Amino acid sequence: MCSPIENSIAMKLINYLIICSLLLTACAQTPQRTEPAQPVSLHGQPAEAAPVLPNVELSKELIHEFLLTEIANQRGYKAFAVEGSTSMAKKTRDPRIARRAAQLAFESGDMNKSIEAFRQWQEIEPASQMAARMLSSMLLRGGKLDEAKLELNKILKAEEANPGGAFIQIFQLVASYPDRLSALELMRSLAQPYPRVAEAHWSVAQLAQMAGNNELALDEIRQARNLRPDWDTATSLEAQFLHKSAPQQSLEVLRRYLSNYPDAREIRLQYARALLDQKQYKSSRDEFQRLAKDNPDNPDMAFAIALISLQLNDLQGAETQLNQALSKGKKEQDVVQYYLGQLSEAKEKEDEAIAHYREVKGGEYHFAAQLRVAYLLSKRGRLEEAREHLHQIQAISNQQRAQMLLIEAQLLRDAKRPEDAYEVLQQGLVKLPNQPDLLYEAAMLADKTGKPEIFEQLMRQLIQTKPDHAHAYNALGYSMLERNERIPEAVELVEKALQLAPDDVAIMDSVGWGYYRSGRLDESVKLLRRAFAGNPDPEIASHLGEVLWVRGNKEEARKVWQDSLKANPGSALLQAVIKKFIP
Repeated sequence: MCSPIENSIAMKLINYLIICSLLLTACAQTPQRTEPAQPVSLHGQPAEAAPVLPNVELSKELIHEFLLTEIANQRGYKAFAVEGSTSMAKKTRDPRIARRAAQLAFESGDMNKSIEAFRQWQEIEPASQMAARMLSSMLLRGGKLDEAKLELNKILKAEEANPGGAFIQIFQLVASYPDRLSALELMRSLAQPYPRVAEAHWSVAQLAQMAGNNELALDEIRQARNLRPDWDTATSLEAQFLHKSAPQQSLEVLRRYLSNYPDAREIRLQYARALLDQKQYKSSRDEFQRLAKDNPDNPDMAFAIALISLQLNDLQGAETQLNQALSKGKKEQDVVQYYLGQLSEAKEKEDEAIAHYREVKGGEYHFAAQLRVAYLLSKRGRLEEAREHLHQIQAISNQQRAQMLLIEAQLLRDAKRPEDAYEVLQQGLVKLPNQPDLLYEAAMLADKTGKPEIFEQLMRQLIQTKPDHAHAYNALGYSMLERNERIPEAVELVEKALQLAPDDVAIMDSVGWGYYRSGRLDESVKLLRRAFAGNPDPEIASHLGEVLWVRGNKEEARKVWQDSLKANPGSALLQAVIKKFIP
């Protein structure tokens, strides 16, 4: 009795024999055709003609060779399978076997064998466009651009009745070539004999843009559009090329096309999105509304109109569209509920917002929605319920866990419970000991609750964990400056912070204050002026005024303080510094 394994092998052999018999019997019985039929492909384009088949006698040797080749391939003996199949194709001149040989060679990963097999297939079946395209692709993959060019020219010659379609296929082959400049030059050479073919210019434009030659890309796509003014693909591409460098021109290209072809839905959608990107909200909403009128059951359109209405502060319009998107049932319900929650918050209907956020059961907005629930519960005086809600949220990453701890601490700070907030962060650091945001916020709370040693310890731990954390250097250095301790070290720390974040006005203020503490008044004034120009904050105003006063510029100091106090009448810091120098 045969074992299961032996039965399996026997069945596979029988299957191979059946396949081989059918294939070679067809070879033996099919007469050579001189006028092959012209079937039509699914896309309505003429498919390849049925190949001309040879009259080959079926023999035991051929069956045996075919079986050996297929079994070798199945067992992983790729080189043997390639040799056997190419040998059979050479003997039989059967295009089907030649195609199989090319497939096996390609799957083997041997570039030279693949090119050889595809050449053989093309030689046996010269009318096959697939063989020509695959050979061109293999030559490009092997870096043989000159040989590939010859084959691609053959494809174009064979497609004289439809060169546009051929260029689009050729572009797909050439676009994968890693050397963008060489690919561009190859395509320009292929396109040069076809100046009246829009797709040739389109192909060059695409590759020029990929190679970074934006001027050439724009020139070529405009030629394509001039040749085929109704071609929406060319119009779309020209608008894309202009989008960053000349957004208004990009919009004008789309607008002009729509004035001639108002029913071009994809162009109108691109136009609506481009208007939105340029923050032309009203015009963008008008376009989306027109699209929605033609597609009344499309929830995406209603959703887009709703979000734009939110930008325009049209809360009623936004609510109507969001409810439409929700009622249609096709748009992601969690997303719609999240934005309905945002809308309710904007209308200051907090209980309604909480209800919508609770309906966000999953998806990309689930975590954000649950955080909003906690915030709104706390805002309504239900702090412990908000904390309990936070504790029930299932975080999927350490970043989310840290964010939840930071929010809980913030809620406690807002409730004037800094010690409890500090305790939350300290407990969080047990599980996430080197999380930068937790370290920073815990350190700042330690400073505010009178724990300077812990503050310094945590800030130094943060600097060690994240050496490019500019605000850690700044906070540590500034705390020393405020206590008027270890001034040289403090200045070194804030200077390091400014090195890491040279445009940060808060850090400029710290360095300017450090120079003041060091007696470097001229440098201090220069930096504090820059900081104050960047942000006329009352703390920076108090520092600048003090340094000016000590330096002898008392009138300017008075003006800085008075102007800042007028803008910030409740600033205790400004009042204190003015009282210090002008009792």
